Formats: sequence, C-alpha cells, structure tokens
Amino acid sequence: MKIALLAPLWKTIPPEKYGGSERVVADLAKGLVAQGHEVTTFACGGSAVAGTLVPVIDKPMYDLVGGFDWNGIKQYEFLSFFELAERAKRFDIVHNHMGIHPVAFAPLLPVPMVTTLHSSLSPDFPALATAFRRYPFVSISDAQRSLAPELHYVATIYHGIDVGSFSPRLEGKGGGFAFIGTLSWNKGVDIAVRTAKKLGVPLTIAGEVRKEEGEFLEKEVFPFVDGENIRYVGEVGNEEKNRIMRTADALLFPSRWNEAFGLVIAEALACGTPVAALGNGAVPEILHDGETGCIAKEEDGFIEAAKRAASLSRTVCRTQAERRFDLSVMAKNYVDTYQSLIANR
Repeated sequence: MKIALLAPLWKTIPPEKYGGSERVVADLAKGLVAQGHEVTTFACGGSAVAGTLVPVIDKPMYDLVGGFDWNGIKQYEFLSFFELAERAKRFDIVHNHMGIHPVAFAPLLPVPMVTTLHSSLSPDFPALATAFRRYPFVSISDAQRSLAPELHYVATIYHGIDVGSFSPRLEGKGGGFAFIGTLSWNKGVDIAVRTAKKLGVPLTIAGEVRKEEGEFLEKEVFPFVDGENIRYVGEVGNEEKNRIMRTADALLFPSRWNEAFGLVIAEALACGTPVAALGNGAVPEILHDGETGCIAKEEDGFIEAAKRAASLSRTVCRTQAERRFDLSVMAKNYVDTYQSLIANR
C-alpha cells in the first residue's frame, strides 16, 4: 500500500525528548516500511522517518509559536493539508494523527482518511466531533472512547514501540523507583514522592516542568528533592530515559486522570521493569495486574502496589512488551484496518 501519515507539527518525528504521539508516528512509519509498504510522512523539518518525508515547515511548530498553544488551529497546519492535497492521488489511504480538525478535508480526498486521536481529553472542538462523527476513527484504548463516544470507531489499536531498541535488565537489584513524565498534579508526581519517602526507596524523577504547575511543585515536590534519595534530573533524551527505567526496580505511574494510553508503561516493560499504577484510564488494559504491574484502585493503596510491583518477574514484563506492544504488532493492526477501509470505500 501507499500510505500517507499526517504527523503533528509541534515536534520533530521522532522527538528529541518530550513527545509521545510524535514517537508513535515515527515507530508506525518504521513498522509499516518494514512490512513492505510505501510510507510518506508529512511532518516538520528536522524529522527523520522511515520512508519518505515531506517537510511542510522548516522547524517544529513549538519553536515557531514559542511553546505549546492549544487555543485554536495554527496556520502552519494548513501547509500539511496543502502538501497532502497536491499528492493525494498517489496514496491508497491517509492516516491522520493531527487531531480532529483535519477530518474536514476527508470528503475532498480521493482515498479514505482514518484518524487516530492521541489525546486524553475530550475533543477541543466538540462541534467538529459532532460533524465528523461518521468518519472512521481509531482509539488507542477502549477507555479513550468514553471521551468522545459519538465517534465512529473502527478499531482499538494500542501504541507500539521498537522493543528491540530497549536493552532490558532481567535480573539483579536495581536502584529504586523511577517516575518519568510531565511533573504535574494530573500525573501524580507528588504521590510518587510520598511513596518513595514512606518506603525508604530512592526515587529518580525525569520529565518536563510546565509553568502552570509551578506552585504545586514548589509545595508538594521540590522541597523533598535532595539529590540523593529523591533526585530530579530534568527532561531527558531516549538513551538516558531508557537507562533510568532499566536500572529501576519499578516505574511509578500514579496518574490521577484518565490517561488514554501511557506510552511510558510500554517502554518500562520493554526494559523488563514492572509498573505500579493507579487504575485510571487505560491502565487496566495496558497492565496485567500481578504479572506486569500492580494496580491500586485508590491513592491510599498505591504504596502497597509499589512495594509489590518491585518483586514481579522482569522476564514476564519484557515478554509481554514483545507480544503486545512492539511496533510490528501496531503496524500489522493498522494495515488490517487500512485494508478494511479501502475495501469498503
């Protein structure tokens, strides 16, 4: 097949550091090319993808806008639509990862468009969700569907990662707990800190700090960061992130909100690292409680979940990552979906 991927323009594909959906698009392109398909990715300049890259802007939109800004649709995104329109007849299908608004162009395309929504929030533009609801969407978990139940979902396809690029640690004692993600109340970084202190286990925190979380972090997190027992190492690249996860005895994922997937969970499992998590959002789908992680129903039970998670089999974690979350599995599932949509066009 000839496949067009419309990627988010905020960061490069893949991103240097933060950027879950950007990383998924990069791995999907890699998986599809490995299976013999012709893939063209419409993304920002500086991206490095398997297949063909169409650089619709010369650098990430994050740099052009001056940070993330979800207030409205940015002008730069229309360059993706323009470049796609000029080439649309070359493809068998268009796979949109830019959000719900590009579906406005679906009726104009000579081929099907399918949209994967990566958000853990309800659609930014509810009127568009209502107008576009009959077009095909893919959810990244069954839990995500509750955010926009009116949409026409044709599949649930879990995110995939390049499991083979992760070097697991399958035995031996590690260096304590790890928390990797945006430092926010939603992500529960304060729960991770309290858990580590209560159990007397070292904790390494890595991730982005956003301005709006400043007051919360200054009160609930940073006063306890001492550089020894609780360390904050900032936002890290892939190599360092994977090293932190590999050396950890458990990843702490105390997310308070209904996260639609949680890519870091799959990455931890690829490192052989079990996960302690609150049972919100997609967690009960992604983790097998008592096998690859321990799930707490409420915050009060998270400390016990973290304690138990560290004793789980690291080999089982790695095996489950290979079977369920490798990019080859994701790519095959998308190919099946593409073929179904093309056949029913």
